[in-house]
Amino acid sequence: MTGIVLDPATLPSKDRGGGIVTVPLVTAGRGSRTMLTGLTTISPGSAVPLHYHNCEECVTVVAGEGVAHIAGVDHPVRPRDTSWIPAQVPHCFRNTGTEPMTIFWVYASIDATRTIVATGKTTRIDEER
Repeated sequence: MTGIVLDPATLPSKDRGGGIVTVPLVTAGRGSRTMLTGLTTISPGSAVPLHYHNCEECVTVVAGEGVAHIAGVDHPVRPRDTSWIPAQVPHCFRNTGTEPMTIFWVYASIDATRTIVATGKTTRIDEER
């Protein structure tokens, strides 16, 4: 494989409920062997549930503003703010603004999982689409 350029506007999205919509970008299905990436848009007043992963994650705010809740600490975030979250550290993102907040995420493993803290349910990221 030589690489590809992806246009998120042309890719399928997944409505995760509660005002959360995700567009997977770099996936195993598109040829990735070591990482996963995507965009998640969070509606005003909505939040991604508190969760953790089995690998490191990096999240950059692309648009909007909100709060990154990482290991029990709230961090205000705005465009270009970037977080690094180690494996097994509970975290979530909340949109506290009046416009949609979009985040770009990168998982450091093709086998990334997400475990929701409230339910203990674990799913593979690449299978969530």
